[in-house]
Amino acid sequence: MTENKAKILTRDQHSISRKQIDSDTLKVLYRLNRHGYKAYLVGGSVRDLLLGRQPKDFDIGTDATPNQVRKLFRNSFLVGRRFRLVHIYFSGNKQIEVATFRRHPREDELPDDPDKHFHFVQNVFGSPAEDAARRDFTINALFYNIADFSVIDYLGGLKDLNQQRLRVIGDPQIRFVEDPVRMLRAIEFSKRLNFALDENIYSAIANHKERLATAAPARIREEIMELFRHKISAVVLEQCRHLGMLPHLLAGYPGTDESIALLQKIDARTAAGIPIEESFAIAALYLRLFMDTCPPDRSTDLTQALQKVNEIINPHCSYFTIASGIRQQIRELLLGCFRLARGHGYRGEKRFLHHPATLKSLELFTLWSQVHPDLLPLSKSWSRAINNCSTEKKISRPPRRRRKKTSRSGQVKGQGQA
Repeated sequence: MTENKAKILTRDQHSISRKQIDSDTLKVLYRLNRHGYKAYLVGGSVRDLLLGRQPKDFDIGTDATPNQVRKLFRNSFLVGRRFRLVHIYFSGNKQIEVATFRRHPREDELPDDPDKHFHFVQNVFGSPAEDAARRDFTINALFYNIADFSVIDYLGGLKDLNQQRLRVIGDPQIRFVEDPVRMLRAIEFSKRLNFALDENIYSAIANHKERLATAAPARIREEIMELFRHKISAVVLEQCRHLGMLPHLLAGYPGTDESIALLQKIDARTAAGIPIEESFAIAALYLRLFMDTCPPDRSTDLTQALQKVNEIINPHCSYFTIASGIRQQIRELLLGCFRLARGHGYRGEKRFLHHPATLKSLELFTLWSQVHPDLLPLSKSWSRAINNCSTEKKISRPPRRRRKKTSRSGQVKGQGQA
């Protein structure tokens, strides 16, 4: 769609108010506009505002080049080697991302060296309409123009918002090959917004789901954690499992009914205000597999259990380049659940009760016991033991004695010489 054919909602035709927009974002939009540049709020923030949701962050699109933006804001930095952006920093370590409108290059514009195509394609500047056409879904291609407070729709995103429909911009068969992560994002947005997926999305996923294994692991890792942060990990990964995407998405991870049920408990925990940690999320993903391959009874000792933990989590951690500190936390959580599941009376129980990682293991084990009700008595028993241990520790601690201050000569202050 060209600039002239765009659908434009004037200020009185939509519900977005500047009061809903972050004040520092408004400062950036206004300054760009005052200096003669187009300044649009872009992407998911416009979508969320139109849906009555509070956006997590605000991104800005402009026809100013990255260098021109950099000159306007002393508190900004150019970032990205392949995709040049500007990050503008404000107090509280807040940053606002500003991107120049881009377009798909023509065939005759591409460099002779194919290895240079990706970098070149990412940095061909264009118009707002051309920029909208590069985005993934129509509902993410809506713009809010600070110049006249209008909403601009080049690709039918407003209609799709009203119909609660998720539609890929262009042919999904092509767009999913260009970027396989869009398949996961399609499922994510449909569950997050409770929107229906177009049928052509399902057929494209069926044809190209294996390509998820070729996506950058760092991007998949971040998208998976976004599912946990948005409290939708269970419903999205269950849908991915149903569509056959899960093994390609998570380095062979199969998923089970019990694993999905545990993720539901974790999503509810996050919704209750408890922040999700990556180690906790990964341990939850693999807890069922670990319990199946490492029976928590007297036939398995801790050395064998640790070996099984490493066999299970190392492929995942290596594929996604998980830091050693997080790996250790995952090991402690799974080993802790193993020790809790086999019950009381084992050597080293008192030391285990005092270990700083035990409380977090108990939290995961308690959620697991809600999936396996036969473990509930054991979970409650361990909870009492840990609470009693904490109480005994507080009582047994002797009161601190204040040391008498002495002078440099060794005399106690306040006492005269004999």
